[in-house]
Amino acid sequence: MDQKLQVAGTQSQLEMGSLAASGSSHEFEDESLFSPESVIQKMQLGHISDYGSAPGGFQPGGSKMGKNVVYKSIKTVVFSNKLNLLIAFGPLTILVHILTGHNGLVFLLSLLGIIPLAERLGYATEQLAMYTGPTVGGLLNATFGNATELIIAIYALRNGMIRVVQLSLLGSILSNMLLVLGCAFFCGGLVFYRKEQVFNKASAIVNSGLLLMAVMGLLFPAVLHFTHTEVHYGKSELALSRFSSCIMLGVYAAYLFFQLKSRKDPYIPLSEDESQNRENEGENDETPEIGKWESVIWLLIMTAWISVLSEYLVDAIEGTSHAWNIPIAFIGVILLPIVGNAAEHAGAIMFAMKDKLDISLGVAIGSSTQISMFGIPFCVVVGWIMGKPMDLNFQLFETATLFITVIVVAFFLQEGSSNYFKGLMLILCYVIVAASFFVHEDPPPAEKSLTP
Repeated sequence: MDQKLQVAGTQSQLEMGSLAASGSSHEFEDESLFSPESVIQKMQLGHISDYGSAPGGFQPGGSKMGKNVVYKSIKTVVFSNKLNLLIAFGPLTILVHILTGHNGLVFLLSLLGIIPLAERLGYATEQLAMYTGPTVGGLLNATFGNATELIIAIYALRNGMIRVVQLSLLGSILSNMLLVLGCAFFCGGLVFYRKEQVFNKASAIVNSGLLLMAVMGLLFPAVLHFTHTEVHYGKSELALSRFSSCIMLGVYAAYLFFQLKSRKDPYIPLSEDESQNRENEGENDETPEIGKWESVIWLLIMTAWISVLSEYLVDAIEGTSHAWNIPIAFIGVILLPIVGNAAEHAGAIMFAMKDKLDISLGVAIGSSTQISMFGIPFCVVVGWIMGKPMDLNFQLFETATLFITVIVVAFFLQEGSSNYFKGLMLILCYVIVAASFFVHEDPPPAEKSLTP
């Protein structure tokens, strides 16, 4: 009996001690409720609950949560856009190539299959840029902004199709400056037909200056070739092209540094900049829809898939020209740019219809600047490394077309305003350019005695 009483007393003392300990722990929790250590612990616990396990341990729900993350990522990237229905044309391209080998059909299917991949590549780049900050994000957009055009160009360059490279990059510039910008002006002008839309004139003038510099870089090798004034025939033209390409890449790097290290818009006066920041304060609070490493993985997947389809696309160009009886110049300048510019085209129109014309201008003119000052010189340098005689001589007809286009667009941008009539004129200018290349026969390549 005495032993039972002793045991009971011991248990009661233990219970009282545990209650006291729990009471003190609650007091400690109350005191440290808003301490930094408690906040960090709660964040770590939330992270563990989201992903199912701690970094050093394993919980049964981890694999299930991982599957949920993968499912959510696929749903966000693949099934959130109706344009992604065209992704099915990618596998169909490979199947048709294996079964029939019909070049025209393979070209058409690969063209349709690359369009949604180019749009999703831009989406993944924007998502990753939200995690990296403005500087690295700007460099990412500069690198992947026209990745589709560059991938197609590099595959064509590897196959020795230098004219296809030149024509596709030229066509992308013309498409952005005339068709994309024209449709943005036209649609925005129809929505806001009672007023004249305005944009930042000073920034547009800077881009116009860069485009004129690119025209100068393309013009001199062509003039040097067609006036037969080279010191060493075939070699001086190539050497000048490579030298000019290095200069253009340096200028574009300086332009990126100027853009990223300056204020967001260095041409707007301070009072206007502050009012614009107050108006757009809510719009800049965008949150990423997918994680950082998810964005990296999707970038790799999209780039690899575009590379596969680009190979089929490039291989089918010559056969398509014969099967459809249309010039290669028309395919390169008009049809191929549809692939890379489809997403930009839709985005520029959407922003113009929301009266955000500066963004539309950045999409259209900014992309043209990027291709002319980065894409074309980059391909010349890559050709130099590959041992391919890629130069800046785009022939007189193509160079004259680009020069006139830049002059026309510069005149349209000098007032800093737009309306639907200006947009209609730019679209009709593009129709004239398309018709010109439809009846233009590319001259046969001249034999050049050169050593790369």
